Amino acid sequence: MARFALTRATTMPTVRAPQNGPTPHARHLAAAAAAATAVSDRADTSDIKGAFGTLRADDGDGPATLGRRLRCLLAVMGPGLIVMFGDNDAGGVSTYAQAGQNYGTRLLWVLLLLIPVLIVNQEMVVRLGAVTGVGHARLIRERFGKLWAAFSVGDLVFVNALIIVTEFIGIALAGSYFGLPRWASVAGAVLLLTCFTVTGSFRRWERWMYLLIAVNVVVIPLVLASPVKIGPVAHDMVVPGLPGGLHAPVILLVIAIVGTTVAPWQLYFQQSNVVDKRITPRWIGYERADTVIGSFAVVIGAAAMIAVTAFGFAGTALHGHFTDAGGVAAGLAHTVGQHAGALFALLLLDASLIGAAAVTLATSYALGDLTGAKHSLHRSLREAPGFYGLYALFLAVAGGVVLIPHAPLGLITEGVQALAGIILPAAAIILLMLCNDREILGPWVNRPWLNAIAGVIIGVLILLSFTLTLTTLLPGLTGDQVLAFLGGGVTIGLGGAVAWGVARLMRGAAGQLATATATPTAALAVTKAERAAWRMPSLALLRRPAWSPARRITMVGLRCYVVCAMVLVIVKIVQLAAGH
Repeated sequence: MARFALTRATTMPTVRAPQNGPTPHARHLAAAAAAATAVSDRADTSDIKGAFGTLRADDGDGPATLGRRLRCLLAVMGPGLIVMFGDNDAGGVSTYAQAGQNYGTRLLWVLLLLIPVLIVNQEMVVRLGAVTGVGHARLIRERFGKLWAAFSVGDLVFVNALIIVTEFIGIALAGSYFGLPRWASVAGAVLLLTCFTVTGSFRRWERWMYLLIAVNVVVIPLVLASPVKIGPVAHDMVVPGLPGGLHAPVILLVIAIVGTTVAPWQLYFQQSNVVDKRITPRWIGYERADTVIGSFAVVIGAAAMIAVTAFGFAGTALHGHFTDAGGVAAGLAHTVGQHAGALFALLLLDASLIGAAAVTLATSYALGDLTGAKHSLHRSLREAPGFYGLYALFLAVAGGVVLIPHAPLGLITEGVQALAGIILPAAAIILLMLCNDREILGPWVNRPWLNAIAGVIIGVLILLSFTLTLTTLLPGLTGDQVLAFLGGGVTIGLGGAVAWGVARLMRGAAGQLATATATPTAALAVTKAERAAWRMPSLALLRRPAWSPARRITMVGLRCYVVCAMVLVIVKIVQLAAGH
């Protein structure tokens, strides 16, 4: 029986040859067994040192008691929580506040549907990081080539730079509420985020991030201080509805809520952070739990912000008149009380800091993967000057843009959502292709049922991305026209899914017939213990995946869409800015 090669940091991998002689795949893995682990940028290969504990290599070998499991979870968790709370950044807070102030709690049901989207997408990222030991950008470079990696990372860096600007817009708005001049709040944020990141200690950085996450507890007194009613919240959370019917602003806001949940930077951040924390397949269950906990926590926080603004502005002159997050804080201070406005402004400031830290780090990770430079929070400033230098540079430039007089900050905020939505389809499809690449994931590739769920989710995200891009370019579209576009996309998607399913069944039948008439070959299988120890062999020894003509045409078509749509959106933003 041929088995996957087992690559571990502490033991030499072994390959079991089949009784009838080694298969080509087994010989390939035997060669890979002699290579070092694919994790090429580790400051050292010692234990996991998390914010709440240290895990040694043999810590998971004892009895699985509740206390031991809890200790392991506390040590491993972090990447999932941080990426999810980073998702509720300045743009997320503004979007949720707009939904509550303009439409009450009628759009809460959207958040409930986003939980499986978050879990499925980020769980795939967790597996990629834990099993391969390399970042997302490096996997793209090695499996798709330097050109595709340059395209993907180039898009990411451009959009991330604008997202970081929106985080500093949130910081400036929150600072203004507390009476701080814009330059003081921006400069203070740049200094704070830089200082706690360049210490050369992953544990110290993670503790700082946990401290920022802990500030979110102020949402509890904010909810208690507001006239929130549990009945309508519970009803609107489970009963879908569109306030006022089908019209463009509501549909676009639903798309915006979804768009703030799944962003390309999340893929790059969590995968690299999992690698940087030295999480391996044996700890993957705890990192999955970390991601699930983060998913529920971020949705609860989003629902709380919608509820606070919904009931805080209900029956007032400010209902239905959202301007920006700073206006929401000032409005709550007027309708609910000064304490409510201060708590909301504090949440906005905290969300902006977490978002700026995570998005900027995702950018530095991706550039490090692309260039091969050292990029680890375990390394000192002297050991990884480029990694930390780029991190500080992005923060400083973004903060500087916010300080430019008469800068079109509102247009930047609006354009970021469209640009992030544009690059999402290609990023989502590449993620799914990587998770079905047996060369890099071995026994950890996606199951068929997971591919089906992920395919549906990615199809919906692609459709929403196209819709958001279209409405950005053509803001005069009516609700019926947008709905017609969505309906046409769903029809095309269902037709494509049926065609794909029929083709798979036909190929499966042909494969079974060929197997029945050919010489039997040993199947690749692994035990549970071997699966937990399996690591990707050296990238240099892996076979590059062969693309079918249909796959190549699809990817090239997506690339053309991304380039054309980004150019059109940028031109649109420039035209609007010039008009202002």
